[in-house]
Amino acid sequence: MELQNMAPWVSSAEAIDHADTPESLRQVRVDSQKWLLASQASAPLSDWLRTANEMHDRIAARAVQMCEKGMVEDGFGPPPVPYAFIAFGSMGRSESTLWSDQDNGMIISDLVSADKELYFNEFGRRLSAMLEHLGYPKCEGKVMCSEPLWRHTLTGWQDQLSKWSEDFAWEPIRYLIISSDMRHIAGDEQLSVEWKQSFYKLFRKQPDLPSVVLRNTVRHKATLNILGQIVTERFGEHAGDFDVKYGLYIPLVNAVRFLALQHGVEETSTLKRLRRLASLEAAPLPLLDACERAFRIALQLRMATPAREKDGLLISNGYLAVKPLKQGKGWHELREALSTVRRLHRALQRQLRFMEGRRS
Repeated sequence: MELQNMAPWVSSAEAIDHADTPESLRQVRVDSQKWLLASQASAPLSDWLRTANEMHDRIAARAVQMCEKGMVEDGFGPPPVPYAFIAFGSMGRSESTLWSDQDNGMIISDLVSADKELYFNEFGRRLSAMLEHLGYPKCEGKVMCSEPLWRHTLTGWQDQLSKWSEDFAWEPIRYLIISSDMRHIAGDEQLSVEWKQSFYKLFRKQPDLPSVVLRNTVRHKATLNILGQIVTERFGEHAGDFDVKYGLYIPLVNAVRFLALQHGVEETSTLKRLRRLASLEAAPLPLLDACERAFRIALQLRMATPAREKDGLLISNGYLAVKPLKQGKGWHELREALSTVRRLHRALQRQLRFMEGRRS
């Protein structure tokens, strides 16, 4: 089943591919967004999410082409060596909302060129700035191709991933977890393929790595109290509201990601990871089925969070007011989804105790 009327998206996709200025590309995004918002209530969730993320992918790929053209026009010339533009975070998982920020990086070929460091330093800076202009805010954690930490040659990436995998401190493992959502967006796809091969080789080489990743994974925001009641924000401007992103969505993403890494599942989409895990019988099937239901609820609630418009683009804080939820079935669905998160995380905590007990 697909969106009922795909004609507006076909037209938007063509407009994205043929946009010749950042301003025209931004306008196409605004127009596409309006159609997606209008179709959100009636469209099947999976179809809507796929179309929204195809829009983001096309816009990013077109931005890359525009930046290349701008580099030539400004005297830097064409790229001196092949490269790949890659996504992490919700874009890497094909789960971006209409207000998601940037999470990206760059892989540069190891081919020798005297100018490549200068070129890609400027290229990364320009590309991140253009994406910001197109409605993708800069990442607060600085996971962007404009940052040296997320822009390397293939060999540089391999060295960095290896160092992160050998340092069991919180920050390096967090970077490694972020990296596991990598997805190719534009440029030389073979570089992304080789990057991914190097990444998964680390988990085969480092037997203690899964337990360290799991230790990071089992920490999450308390969302149900001992009586099974939903915990809302206690203080601040969102007091009484529920934090959909960090209270429900992210704990599910993190737990499923860990299971995927443990079992060598290379898909980045959370739903695809769950289906692959089910086919491998990596966890009890009733629990994985419950996780998929909970994740779909998380996606629906995430898209339902209030958004405000600024210069034609959307901004959301990720919180939902409790009162409207209680008036429909949303409150019951949220509680059911949070109960699944609690079951899943308790299972992972037991697994962590077992793994650490075996190591000691």
